Amino acid sequence: MSIAAANTNLRVPAGFRNLLEGLAREVLREQPTDVVAFAAQYFQKLLEQREAGAIDPVAWGAMLED
Repeated sequence: MSIAAANTNLRVPAGFRNLLEGLAREVLREQPTDVVAFAAQYFQKLLEQREAGAIDPVAWGAMLED
């Protein structure tokens, strides 16, 4: 059974590329054995920093993309 592909235009949200590049850089630097757990910890740390009033990497990345 095949499903016809819809002609959709998907856009990457502003700042998303910067966020993923930061994760990729840290994964390459740290070389974790469990990348999924590392990513969860990485994003948790970013969330805590953002909530503490630090720079939001998504907002910062979106400014760079403009």
